[in-house]
Amino acid sequence: MNPTEFILNVEDCVKGMRELADESVDLVVTSPPYNLGIKYRNYHDARNSDEYLSWCREWAKEVRRVLRLEGSFFLNLGACPSNPLIPHELVVELKRSLFILQNTFHWIKSITIETKAGETVSAGHFKPLQSDRFVNDCHEYVFHLTKTGRTPLDRLAIGVPYSDKSNIKRWAHTKGRDSRCRGNNWFIPYKTIVSRSMERPHPATFPTKLAEYCIKLHGSRPDLVMLDPFLGIGHSAFAAKQCGIGRFIGFEIDAEYVKVARRALEKGSTELTQRLLLDTAPSRKKRTTDGTMLFDAPEFR
Repeated sequence: MNPTEFILNVEDCVKGMRELADESVDLVVTSPPYNLGIKYRNYHDARNSDEYLSWCREWAKEVRRVLRLEGSFFLNLGACPSNPLIPHELVVELKRSLFILQNTFHWIKSITIETKAGETVSAGHFKPLQSDRFVNDCHEYVFHLTKTGRTPLDRLAIGVPYSDKSNIKRWAHTKGRDSRCRGNNWFIPYKTIVSRSMERPHPATFPTKLAEYCIKLHGSRPDLVMLDPFLGIGHSAFAAKQCGIGRFIGFEIDAEYVKVARRALEKGSTELTQRLLLDTAPSRKKRTTDGTMLFDAPEFR
């Protein structure tokens, strides 16, 4: 398998995407700022609603332009209990003239279930909410947007075994395989960390596994081109590498975050520490130990 070619640019995504050719991208996986007042280094995350939606339309138009006809756009969005409609308002806005909502996934960060034996089991992590009005918010959305609503998916690429093995023979569509569609609830907890500032130098990241699910569900191939307009510290880029994507393009306005992403790809790990921000950025073109190519400037049109 050939190594993934990475083009990671310190650049506003709208400006950067305008340099890409029409229908040149197969897959987009991203998580833009949620407009919840999160303290980013170089972005003000507290616009009024109209301003925020207008800005989102601007970058989403470019996403639609560069996306191929059967491409997939996976959009991760969260909310807060006091403003729960933000994800829905945005996806409705994007559905007006840009995309069709083909699937909606729920990223479950923490869950409590009762086993068949009657035992209560909790798994995952959440941020405790001190309130007498709201409950803890333990999930986010991943909206699967496409141009036609008919983009084929590899549902069993992230399939799960049947709990009742008799279903394997009962249903003809299984073709004898012990694998079924995972569905639209994805339990993907964060890894436990001791210090957020030291181990996760970005205020709003998603796990690499979340991006991997999106890539595999769309159908991972070495000839695919993947884009993340809001790269952050590069978890989507690392997922592209893990899944063998041929070319990955990422845009990020914070040079320090891009530096962390590049160093993580060089080291082959997203186990990041704050000291990565102090490392010297790699040269304009550099091959890592596993052959991965890193570029500073746009070389794909």
